[in-house]
Amino acid sequence: MTEIGDGSVRVVQVGAGEMGRAWIAALAASDEAELVGLVDLDVTVAHEALADAEIEDVHVGTSVAEVARAVGADAVVNVTVPIAHLPVNVEALAAGYPVLCEKPAAPTVSDALRQAAAAEVHGRLLMISQSRRCVDGLRALRDQTRRLGDIGAVAAEFFRAPHFGGFREEMEHVLLVDMAIHHFDAARFVIERDPVAVYAEEYNPSWSWYRGDANATAIFEFEGGARYTYSGSWCAPGRETSWNGRWRVSGADGAAEWDGDGAPCAEIRGLAAEQELDTAPEGIEGALADFVAALRSGERPETEARANIASLAMVEAAVRSASTGRRVRLHAVLQDAYATALVDEQDGPVRAVLESWRAELGAEG
Repeated sequence: MTEIGDGSVRVVQVGAGEMGRAWIAALAASDEAELVGLVDLDVTVAHEALADAEIEDVHVGTSVAEVARAVGADAVVNVTVPIAHLPVNVEALAAGYPVLCEKPAAPTVSDALRQAAAAEVHGRLLMISQSRRCVDGLRALRDQTRRLGDIGAVAAEFFRAPHFGGFREEMEHVLLVDMAIHHFDAARFVIERDPVAVYAEEYNPSWSWYRGDANATAIFEFEGGARYTYSGSWCAPGRETSWNGRWRVSGADGAAEWDGDGAPCAEIRGLAAEQELDTAPEGIEGALADFVAALRSGERPETEARANIASLAMVEAAVRSASTGRRVRLHAVLQDAYATALVDEQDGPVRAVLESWRAELGAEG
């Protein structure tokens, strides 16, 4: 992975929609990164986003590779819709640019595997922006969890009632697919082990304004035997939780709780334990800071594309379980995704990298 010098990182952003505007603001506020190019299929949308942000002298176009070459970019930030992540990321990686991509990595685990292999072929970093990992309170919860001994149970509750309008209210599996990956990835972050299996259920309350199921409950088994229980709703008005959810971790030596905002609290071996919060950038600003730090050091960040696949597999496994009414093993999801990736991938070198992962993924001959 090529390192980048100490100067400001010149960034081309792809996507100028609602989330794209949030990233434009994050880049404008950064002392370490500079927005030099903006790509969107609708250049009018791109120009309007820049005008609203009062940002000038940014090159606008419809091709990430062309714009990046024109402005001498160092890196790409991909804020397109999930279905566009694979082609945009591969185009940028093949052109020689490291990429920070919004979550989820791709709509499917198979596409996530393909783009992770492309990153290896081209020797460039592909990092997924799992921005909840950059929340100071969650980092503190992980620190406390490390002091609890063997972990037996982790519970997260998420209850909100957003009226988005648009595509989300028409999605299938809306909570699991569009939101739960944040909480599932956070569970991997806190427990520091990988999931083994899941049983999940979805349903839609009578008052729901979503076409797809807006409520879900899932029980994940993790390596070592810990259970992670997730209960969530996107149509739960009244006494809403934080967007980060409400957490409790129970271990052999005590317990820790976090309301999703501020600092967690814990009782360890019968004594109250306090945890001071970091002062690092949070949210997407934190993800951007971690990306820049990885580019400067050459070290792989914890949400590098291949390492992040297990979080997306949690979503796919939960959806499969809810759809079939059966407990689903994560290994089976990964095997099926791997087989699909091998069939779909047409680039020879990328397919060769995928083939080299066969033993690691436990795929059959």
